[in-house]
Amino acid sequence: MSRAVQIVVDCHDPHTLNRFWAELMDYEAEDHHDQVEQLLAAGHVSEDDTITLDGRRAFRTAAACGDAAGSGPRLLFQQVPESKQMKNRVHLDVRTGDDRDSVIARCLVLGATRLWDGAEGPHTWVTMSDPEGNEFCVS
Repeated sequence: MSRAVQIVVDCHDPHTLNRFWAELMDYEAEDHHDQVEQLLAAGHVSEDDTITLDGRRAFRTAAACGDAAGSGPRLLFQQVPESKQMKNRVHLDVRTGDDRDSVIARCLVLGATRLWDGAEGPHTWVTMSDPEGNEFCVS
């Protein structure tokens, strides 16, 4: 039996993180405009449940992106009221092959912070944080 995996990230600003991760991973941000319009028309959501981004309706408290080819996991960013309290217990590893330095530079331009370099035997990585402080590694 196959299983699909979705990675969910609790955050303060789901749309900012969605843009960051979609750009970094070469994913496509999901456009929920038509779905939001249908739900508004049916009375299932209110205007307060939505926002307008780039002229398109979106859910206020959630945003998602995914691999256009369908091979990578969907990333869902959901707004929560509390801020990050401690170190991540789970994090993403971005594996880059031979272009690690250019990926790290791209992360920095997108708003990431370089935290530290790590190594274990011949394997090296750079630990970074996204715009909300969620740690991830680039290797």
